[in-house]
Amino acid sequence: MNLMTYETYKIINYAWIGLAVIVFLFLLRVTAPFGRHTSKKWGVQISNRLGWFFMELPGMLVIAYFLFFQHTIHDFIVVFPVIFYVFHYVNRALIFPFRLHTKGKTMPLVVMIMAMGFNLMNGFLIGYYFGNFAGYSFETLTELHFITGSILFVTGVYINWKYDNRLISLRKENETGYVIPTGGLFRYISCPNLFGEIVEWTGFAILCMNLPAFTFLVWTLANLVPRAMSHHKWYKSHFSNYPSERRAIFPDFGINKFKSRYEQKYFRK
Repeated sequence: MNLMTYETYKIINYAWIGLAVIVFLFLLRVTAPFGRHTSKKWGVQISNRLGWFFMELPGMLVIAYFLFFQHTIHDFIVVFPVIFYVFHYVNRALIFPFRLHTKGKTMPLVVMIMAMGFNLMNGFLIGYYFGNFAGYSFETLTELHFITGSILFVTGVYINWKYDNRLISLRKENETGYVIPTGGLFRYISCPNLFGEIVEWTGFAILCMNLPAFTFLVWTLANLVPRAMSHHKWYKSHFSNYPSERRAIFPDFGINKFKSRYEQKYFRK
């Protein structure tokens, strides 16, 4: 049952985007205390694996609820974009946490709760849209934005999974230390797994072409860009031999180096 007009729904989205900007500015100054940045100063701790499971699960359940129990427009095509979204969270909630070699590691309970709220809100906005406002047809599946977005989404998933796997494989089951990752996109950036996730949700926003998908992309950037910058800074502070040419999350593929050499060659005094 549709409980709000689209105008009210848009206002909620815009307010959520505004909060994302505030969170982005906050995270540029304060590193979220989980993973390698975990701090017991943030209170009660919970198992790292359980924390990942509980904080990612709402993203999958909420949108499924709207699709199967609150879907008022009876448009079968909306299943396709939803499959993309649910696919990501099946991995994040049910597979990824239990592959981590982080036995004995913890995260603050408050971080898990905040992440659950984040996923609940995004799941609500996307699920409510697809359940009440979305208008798709079979022709949508052949439109350029859907095809382009789908390719980007799959590419982003591939990059994200590939470099998550690389990072996981760097540590054996009972190890807790860190090493410098190398090869592939690690030649250019410190966090190719996070870069892949940004590509993934950029694709999702393009294939959906709707406000909540764009809102979710804004939140993805607000969370992952500061996270990558924190990782990059951490690597540089813990490894004196960390490659200086690497950037945090967006690769330049050597463009700046080429530009510098070009300027030196043709614009020398």
